[in-house]
Amino acid sequence: MSYLFVALTILFTVYGQLVLKWQTSLVPPPGEGHLAAYVVGMLLRPWVLSGLAAAFLASACWIAAVSRFELSKIYPFMALNFVGVAVLAAPLFGEPLSTPKLVGLVLVVVGLIVTSHG
Repeated sequence: MSYLFVALTILFTVYGQLVLKWQTSLVPPPGEGHLAAYVVGMLLRPWVLSGLAAAFLASACWIAAVSRFELSKIYPFMALNFVGVAVLAAPLFGEPLSTPKLVGLVLVVVGLIVTSHG
């Protein structure tokens, strides 16, 4: 059950990042001098609010996780955020998933496996 909090932290974080990227791709940022109004407008969008709620839920799950594990044991799992975002951004946003990027993601996973056994 305790690892569920780590998994939920990752899922909520990845969801929030993908939703924020999706919403900002729908409303490109304005020129200089209008950034504050843009950010406020984005903060009023329901999907953006859901992404922020996901960040809050990720934080709550992380609090539950760190209360049950050594930080050095579970923190490496946060690297899975990079993997999840990169893998999902390719089909969702057409972002390239090049060979060097794939090699890097595999290295992240290998590093996670190594550190989780230490």
